[in-house]
Amino acid sequence: MSAHFLDELRWRGMLHQTTADEALPAYLAGGMRTCYCGFDPTSTSLTIGNLVPMMLLAHWQRCGHKPIVLCGGGTGLIGDPSGKEAERSLQTREQVQANVAAQRQIFSRVIDFDSGAGNAAIMVDNADWLGKLGYLDVLRDVGKHFSVNTMIQKDSVRERLHNREQGVSYTEFSYMLLQAYDFLHLRTNYDCTVQMAGSDQYGNIVSGIDLIRRHMADAPESEPRGYGITAPLITKADGTKFGKTETGTVWLTADRTSPWAFYQFWLNASDEDAGRFLRIYTFLDQPTIEDLETRHSAAPHERIAQHMLASELTCMMHGADELARVEAAAAALFGGGVRDLEEDMLEAVFADVESSNHNRTALDGGVPLAELLADTGLAKSRREAREFLKTGSVSVNGEKISGQEAVDRSLAAADLLHGRTILLRRGKKAWHCTRWG
Repeated sequence: MSAHFLDELRWRGMLHQTTADEALPAYLAGGMRTCYCGFDPTSTSLTIGNLVPMMLLAHWQRCGHKPIVLCGGGTGLIGDPSGKEAERSLQTREQVQANVAAQRQIFSRVIDFDSGAGNAAIMVDNADWLGKLGYLDVLRDVGKHFSVNTMIQKDSVRERLHNREQGVSYTEFSYMLLQAYDFLHLRTNYDCTVQMAGSDQYGNIVSGIDLIRRHMADAPESEPRGYGITAPLITKADGTKFGKTETGTVWLTADRTSPWAFYQFWLNASDEDAGRFLRIYTFLDQPTIEDLETRHSAAPHERIAQHMLASELTCMMHGADELARVEAAAAALFGGGVRDLEEDMLEAVFADVESSNHNRTALDGGVPLAELLADTGLAKSRREAREFLKTGSVSVNGEKISGQEAVDRSLAAADLLHGRTILLRRGKKAWHCTRWG
């Protein structure tokens, strides 16, 4: 059974704190337990930051316990203020429910909802019970158990009281009451005794446990009230924020972040971060990861750890077929076979490459390649462009050309890939994407 769950988190660097360090290990060793993590439906997708609590639930399940995915269809109407510098814009009920529906497919990539072992995960939406609460019910059954003095000492509230001009709205202030009630509801109706989250949620978890304790004041002491487990917030080794690139947030669905961009994000992890990310974001065991780190240290230029990280994560979130496409695209990019890339993959691979737009009709009379190289900045002048062409330093759509034939080369409509793109490269890395319309 699952006595080793905390040990699993510990060696992976995923255990920050618990609410009962002494009692919790024995409790987990006593049988199958139920735990939940909450997810805020502010978008149709989830980010790699959300992947941490998903992995917590997955490890929980792999250790023999039952996970609950809580979609915040109710609390999402308010928005969790934790870690936010400004109050969130309120979404409509229709927007929130559409986000909840869209997110459902993401969880099944990591968590098993069809296990025959009795610990299949379930998904619940707190709108189903919060939406039925009356205002007086909340004040009477929940609010009376919360001290305002205590609430304003919590980090998520205190920082806003002192660092935001508009302070904290009553709506934001009430969020922790609703989250605490979630834990109480799940404890009462699903025998859910554990909540897991990022370390920034520790105060909210404790509030939920306290509410459960007050409602179970007459229950036998042997009956557990609730426990909390948190994971550290993930940052890069250099201390900078994790989960964003120059082009924005890294999402878990292809419509928001392409499989190629997702793969490249993990591939670009620093040597200092790669081993840590392998522990947190993959299911590889300790000996395998330590072996990868040893081989990586012996040949860091081969980026063994980063390649494994990118492959494991892309396969997990996008599937083996999409991973194969991405790896084939990477081989084409560095090997020159870009003509074989499908249009969507071609666009994804070269989305962040320097680009320029041109009039397609110019191709009818032919566009001198030397002239285009100078216009795009791949050469400082037409004279330098001709030198690059003559010495074989230039490729068109991945195909290297050289000699006088290259110097005299003009581009035509036949050179277009998928009817709109011509790719130029100088040397091994200087790409430029020309688009013709």
